[in-house]
Amino acid sequence: MNPLSALGDAWYFYRRHCLAISGLCLPLIVLEALLRQVLNSTLNTDQAAIGELLLSLLCYPLYGAALILFIDNRLHAQPASHAALYAGALRLWPRMAVLCALATLLIMLGASLLILPGLWLMVRLAFAEYLLVLHGLPPLAAVRESFLLTRGYFWQLGPLLLGIILPLWLLHGWLGSLLPSPSSPLAVLLDSGHALAQLFTSVLAWRLCQLRLQLTEAA
Repeated sequence: MNPLSALGDAWYFYRRHCLAISGLCLPLIVLEALLRQVLNSTLNTDQAAIGELLLSLLCYPLYGAALILFIDNRLHAQPASHAALYAGALRLWPRMAVLCALATLLIMLGASLLILPGLWLMVRLAFAEYLLVLHGLPPLAAVRESFLLTRGYFWQLGPLLLGIILPLWLLHGWLGSLLPSPSSPLAVLLDSGHALAQLFTSVLAWRLCQLRLQLTEAA
C-alpha cells in the first residue's frame, strides 16, 4: 500500500467533486455551527461542552455517512440525489451515532493519557466508519475490524492522516483566537470552513481503507 499514492488519489477526487461535496455537506455543517453558537451564548462552559458533543453526535453521523455514500456512488458511476444520500444516511444514523460516540469516548480516554494515545487511537479507528457504512458491520465489529486492518500500518497511515488533521486544528485554533468574540458571526464561517476542509481527511481515509482491503483480499 502506497500512502502517497492514496493521498494523490484522494486529492484528485476531492478537488474534482469539491462543489458537489460542499453542496451535500455544507448546509448541515453550517446548521451545526449556528447551533454551536447558540449553545455557547446561552450555556455555561461545562454545559456548552456537553451540548457541543451531543450536537456533533447528531449532525456528523448524518453528513459523514452521506459523504461516504456519495464517494461510493461516484466510484461505481451511480450518482444519487442529495435526498437519496441523506435518506440512506438517516437509516444508518443510529449505528453511525453509536460508532461516533464510542470512537469519541476512546479517543478522549486516550487523549487524557498525555494526548499521544488519543492520536494513536484516532489512526487505528480511521477505517471504522467506512466498514460500517459500506460493509454493514455493526459499531463494535467496525471498531475491531479497523484495528485489525491498521495493525502494523500505523507508521504508514499516522503521519499522513495526522499531518493533515493536526495543522487544520492548529490553524482553526489560531484563527479562532483572532476573532473579537467566540460568539462572533465570523465564528460560524470559521467553523464551517474548518469542518469542510476536514472532509478531505474523510476522503483520504476512505481511499486508504479501500487499498488496505484490496491488499487483504489479494493475500
